Amino acid sequence: MTTLFISDLHLDPSRPAITALFLHFLRDEARQAEALYILGDLFEAWIGDDTPSSAADAVANALREVHDAGVPVYFIRGNRDFLVGNDYAARAGMRILPDPAVIELYGKPVMLQHGDLLCTDDVAYQAFRAQTRDPGFIAQFLSQPLEARIAFAQKARAASQARQSEMKQDDRGQFETVTDVAPDEVVSTFQRYGVETMIHGHTHRPAIHTVQTGDRTYTRIVLGDWYEQGSVLRVDADGFRLEALQG
Repeated sequence: MTTLFISDLHLDPSRPAITALFLHFLRDEARQAEALYILGDLFEAWIGDDTPSSAADAVANALREVHDAGVPVYFIRGNRDFLVGNDYAARAGMRILPDPAVIELYGKPVMLQHGDLLCTDDVAYQAFRAQTRDPGFIAQFLSQPLEARIAFAQKARAASQARQSEMKQDDRGQFETVTDVAPDEVVSTFQRYGVETMIHGHTHRPAIHTVQTGDRTYTRIVLGDWYEQGSVLRVDADGFRLEALQG
């Protein structure tokens, strides 16, 4: 049996082929898995469980079918869909995990997280993240009419794109550093949680890294995004396989 890990699908009406690829994945390989873990940014944007989206409805139905086939589905919120709530999770048959979460995977403790908490060099983003994860902010935001939430999300997205564009123009190398994980935070996280393996997404830099510090060797697995193809981590008792999923 294989456990599957995915993240950063960024499902959006502008890319229907990727939604179709994901639905095929759910109706095929995912139903044969031991478990499916989605580590955030399943959707490009999420402004509440009342978000009108035929794609979100189709995904919920397909995830529920995976659940009903006896495959547990777990979800960690990402920076784009941190407002996914219990109503949508119940429709999709998935259990929301804290970020980060430590699970036992074939006899070994493994940390899972979306990955943005590791990007501590991006001070402005971390401040924004802390503000928008505040329960008071979330309650106030979700109490607004749908139209107001849509407008806020569009404004926030435009501001984020403008900031990233400016950073790239000013110093591309610095942009790449700031938007990737901070090495010291990675080591600190391993040590703080007492694990030797970590799986995350967010940075869109798929790879399997070995981190050596002192006499300890850690493994950090970064999932890829689904902008042009799928990215799936397949794990069984024999090890890890990080592979592209073609349509």
